Amino acid sequence: MAERVAEDGAVAAGGASAEGGAKAGGAGPRAPAERPAGHGLLVPRRSRVLEGLRGYGLIAAMWIRSTMTYRTSFLLSTFGNAAITLLDFVAIMIMFSHVDELGGFTLPEIALLYGSCSASLGLADLLLGNTDRIGTRIRDGSLDTMLVRPVPVLAQVAADRFALRRLGRIGQGIAVLGWAVSELDQLHWTVGKALMVPVMITAGAAIFGAVMVGGAAFQFIAGDAAEVQNSFTYGGCTMLQYPPTVFAKDLLRGVTFIVPLAFVNWLPALYVLGRPDPLGLPGWVAFASPLVAFVVFLPASLAWRAGVRSYRSTGS
Repeated sequence: MAERVAEDGAVAAGGASAEGGAKAGGAGPRAPAERPAGHGLLVPRRSRVLEGLRGYGLIAAMWIRSTMTYRTSFLLSTFGNAAITLLDFVAIMIMFSHVDELGGFTLPEIALLYGSCSASLGLADLLLGNTDRIGTRIRDGSLDTMLVRPVPVLAQVAADRFALRRLGRIGQGIAVLGWAVSELDQLHWTVGKALMVPVMITAGAAIFGAVMVGGAAFQFIAGDAAEVQNSFTYGGCTMLQYPPTVFAKDLLRGVTFIVPLAFVNWLPALYVLGRPDPLGLPGWVAFASPLVAFVVFLPASLAWRAGVRSYRSTGS
C-alpha cells in the first residue's frame, strides 16, 4: 500500500513538473519541487532514493538520540560488543602460540584478513543488520504499519531500532587491521595497495549489505529464515578470517562465482600481500570488488521489491 501511495505521490509530482515546465515557457522559472495537488495539498517531489535516505536518516537519528540518553549504558554495550567479537581473534592468537604459519600465512597476514572482514561486516550490520527481523514482522503483522507510511519499507526496516553499539565491532576490526598493517612493514607498500585497504572495507560492506537485503527478501517466501541469512553473513565472515589456502577449491569456486564473498577481502588482500590466487584468477579481479558489490546489490534490491509487492497481510 505504501508503495502505491509513494508511486501516486511520484506521479502527482511528475505531473507537477510537466505543468510547471509548460507554464515556465511564458511565465519564467517556477519552483519545480511542489505544486497544489488535489485539494490544495502540497506534495514534495523527491526521488525514491532521496526519500528513502531521508527517512532512514530521520529514523536512525531518533534511535541515536534515544540511545545517547543513557550514555553510560551505550559505552558499556559498545565495549561489550567489541570485546565479544574480539574473542575470535584471541582464539587465532592462541592457535599461533603453537604454530608459526597457517596455510602459509603468518599472524599479521591473517590479522589483515580478520580486521578487514570484521570492519566490513560491522559496517553492514550497523546500516542494514536489522533487515533480518523482517520474518518476525511478517509473522506478527507489524510490517503492515510500515506499508502505510510514506517512506520506503526497506529504509524503515533497516533503520528501525538502529543499534549504535555495533560500532564496537567496527572499532575492534579497524584496531586489528591497524596492528596488522604496522606489522607488515616488510611489504612494499604502493599507492594502489594503500588505497585498496579502505576500498576493500567499503566494497566488502556493500557485498555483505547486498546479502542481507537478499536474505530479507527470501524471508517473504520462507516466512522466517534469519538464520539462513546469518549463515552467509556472520558465517561467511568467520570463513573469511582464515586464509583461502586452507579451504578446498570447490568451496573457493562457490564463494567466488556463486555467492561472491571472496571479493569482500580474500582477493583484495591477496593483492595487498602480493600472494597468488589459489584458483589462478588474473590479478585484475582484486580491483573488481566495487563492481561485484553493485552487481550483487542489483538483483537483491529487485528481489526485495518483488517480495514487498507479493506480501499479503496476516490480517492481525
